[in-house]
Amino acid sequence: MIVRIAGEGQYRIPDEDQERLNELDNAAVAAVEAGDESQFQDLWGQMLSIVQSDGNELPDDELVGSDIILPPRDISMEEARNEFTGEGLIPD
Repeated sequence: MIVRIAGEGQYRIPDEDQERLNELDNAAVAAVEAGDESQFQDLWGQMLSIVQSDGNELPDDELVGSDIILPPRDISMEEARNEFTGEGLIPD
């Protein structure tokens, strides 16, 4: 699976990470809906950490379609309200 972090690059992550990312994504949606910025930032950091620790960064010259596109690392709570809605970034 290919995950893009906006503004940073693409990572090839193991398929088994998709379920964990989806769980964190769903929890992040709930945190945003509750207005819990601290919880959201914690969950968002965990998502980014999984992508970077388990993934292999693709070279800039390797053009591959992304399966999941994550917002920039520095996403604000206000921006998150527009991104983390419904099924979130990673559909079930």
